[in-house]
Amino acid sequence: MTTMTDASVREFKMPDVGEGLTEAEILKWYVQPGDTVTDGQVVCEVETAKAAVELPIPYDGVVRELRFAEGTTVDVGTAIITVDVSGGAPAEEAPAPAEETPAEEPERQGRQPVLVGYGVAESSTRRRPRKTAAPAEEAVQAATALQSELNGHGTQAAAARPLAKPPVRKLAKDLGVDLASVRPSGPDGIITREDVHAAVASVPAPAAPAAVEAPAAVPAPAPAVTYDGARETRIPVKGVRKATAQAMVGSAFTAPHVTEFVTVDVTRTMKLVEELKQDKDMQGLRVNPLLLIAKALLVAIRRNPDVNASWDEANQEIVRKHYVNLGIAAATPRGLIVPNIKDAHDKTLPQLAEALGELVATAREGRTSPAAMQGGTVTITNVGVFGVDTGTPILNPGESAILAVGAIKLQPWVHKGKVKPRQVTTLALSFDHRLVDGELGSKVLADVAAVLEQPKRLITWG
Repeated sequence: MTTMTDASVREFKMPDVGEGLTEAEILKWYVQPGDTVTDGQVVCEVETAKAAVELPIPYDGVVRELRFAEGTTVDVGTAIITVDVSGGAPAEEAPAPAEETPAEEPERQGRQPVLVGYGVAESSTRRRPRKTAAPAEEAVQAATALQSELNGHGTQAAAARPLAKPPVRKLAKDLGVDLASVRPSGPDGIITREDVHAAVASVPAPAAPAAVEAPAAVPAPAPAVTYDGARETRIPVKGVRKATAQAMVGSAFTAPHVTEFVTVDVTRTMKLVEELKQDKDMQGLRVNPLLLIAKALLVAIRRNPDVNASWDEANQEIVRKHYVNLGIAAATPRGLIVPNIKDAHDKTLPQLAEALGELVATAREGRTSPAAMQGGTVTITNVGVFGVDTGTPILNPGESAILAVGAIKLQPWVHKGKVKPRQVTTLALSFDHRLVDGELGSKVLADVAAVLEQPKRLITWG
């Protein structure tokens, strides 16, 4: 086991992102012992309770040891990889490190890799040129490093795999696309999202090699799923699923939940959605029923501001929020996450549409950061996309209310004294009864329903 007694060896520890996370699972190593790494090069992909990110290393050197296998959950602050930073210089050049000033060395040791943000800030420290590399070799290395930097990876990663940024890799992984078979269209041969989508839309012939090569890309460690005979499957609870389970249990047994329901005719709202799609101010934006439901909830909160609060157990205080960070529950391949739109109350309808589009796209690509899931005040969960009429949603911890939206269906409805087919949905509002009494909760739900039934109220009430 490598120790810090060797001054030329650096231990790279699982970083603390300052979001209350205490552990992360190593999903994939991009380097092996003996590989050369450079400052800022991605060495592994890890999954926290919030998201999956690629982790860069903050110094140059040669990998000496990988402390943990893929699939291992590691506590924050634990060394996960050791790197020999001596550079492997010949004996006669041993004094060369003296060129680096004493003040520079503590800065190198104290640097922390960035877990959220997908990269490290450009360093202000100037590194001395390597003595062992010939000028021609340095030119090649510089060109390779530049190309790799554009991709967000170091030289080893660039040489080993196709050029693509982390979100594009995640998209390709989710869609089952082998990046090696994708023709890049970006600068310097970088694969873009459009390239991945084009590969999916193309003829399925190239998919056969990917299916054959996929097993070879799977690392050797034991699978995460173990089988107890033929009748049961045991799946370790970790990452996003573990965090969600803990949060939901804590919420269910801490906040006294009350859920109220209302069924509403949303025919006019659906017509307004179609009209907005043709509006020049909304061109290129994500326009759907969820957008108007979100706006309706924001209007209801403005009319009933006391619902937007949290319970401070330690100080025995109710904290009323004068801002709305609107959470949107999103089902992703890694599990349920609830990113939120910061200061949603201040956004116009086009701005809200743009924010919703970015939130959904980021969640689908696995790029949602922990910061995006902090500080929510109220949440919307759209169970209707699964064909479900409604449900009794559990509060996101620390929030006062959550609105569940059911499927919008054509149903017989009494309209102007006659039974007609109308677009109808059921809303369910769960709220913390310590903060919100029945009257306040009912007013909020009734206001949301009223706006959706008569969306002209968005103008008069909003």
